[in-house]
Amino acid sequence: MEKIVSVENLVKRYGSLLALDHLNMEIERGEIFGLLGPNGSGKTTAIHCILQLLTYDKGEIRLFGQPMTQTSYDLKRRIGVVPQNVAVFNELTVHENIDYFCGLYIPESAKRKACVADAIRFVGLEDYARTRPKKLSGGLLRRLNIACGIAHKPELVFFDEPTVAVDPQSRASILSGIQQMNAEGSTIVYTSHYMEEVEEICTRIMIMDKGRTLACGTNEELKRLVAAGEKIVIEADVPEGALMRIQALPHALSVGYEDGQLSVTCENAEHNVSDVLEELARAHVRAGRIWAEPPTLNDVFLEITGRELRD
Repeated sequence: MEKIVSVENLVKRYGSLLALDHLNMEIERGEIFGLLGPNGSGKTTAIHCILQLLTYDKGEIRLFGQPMTQTSYDLKRRIGVVPQNVAVFNELTVHENIDYFCGLYIPESAKRKACVADAIRFVGLEDYARTRPKKLSGGLLRRLNIACGIAHKPELVFFDEPTVAVDPQSRASILSGIQQMNAEGSTIVYTSHYMEEVEEICTRIMIMDKGRTLACGTNEELKRLVAAGEKIVIEADVPEGALMRIQALPHALSVGYEDGQLSVTCENAEHNVSDVLEELARAHVRAGRIWAEPPTLNDVFLEITGRELRD
């Protein structure tokens, strides 16, 4: 596969602070690449270095197989950026904003006109083309922000937390739009604090912290890295002796019991549920509702980084 982004041994310092510590990253054409890390992990710094918005101390950055420099304008025309903070002009209408940002890449009037119309349809702002940003809801403003970043039809698009503080309907629309862009040929780099979004749309995920890559792979590959294979939950009246025997099961990692609900976290194994039920049967415990949950991306993140995403 063609490598769209290649980062090798990237080092960035802010005085005595080492923000990027020999960071390595590769993104292939056609991916929706999720970039995860706690606040302060170096995600935004890495993106800004890749885009040549920041200088760096050491390393090599290649986009589309070519060295990326501050004057690589041909490469930059192939890139779109949707920043976390909405960056539009309140004095301009929705149409005028999109036309302005598209004009930074496409000077030809006829071609730009078609691209602007496509972008407005893509984000569903047809009814607001003559509206100024201050009159838009938060979700519609986010859609405008996206349209401004993708109107020139870039091959590579960086989305930095595009769904922050938007309603569920707008979030669903944004995620669907990103998947559509990807299906139409764009490679996506996506950062978010919402784990369920990353699980839903990303084909590969990198977890970083303290400026370093900690893990990288598909959602399922990352889940296989953690000890917890599944969480079993059973509604039952469980005596202390049975809890101790369940804790002693070969694959049990932790056992909790509260308000008539037994929770058992296990390693990956074939018979976890049946093993727990056998111990309950020995104690003459009748089980109520039973369900098992696979490990989540949040479980992986917590085990690898040791801290919450929003820390």
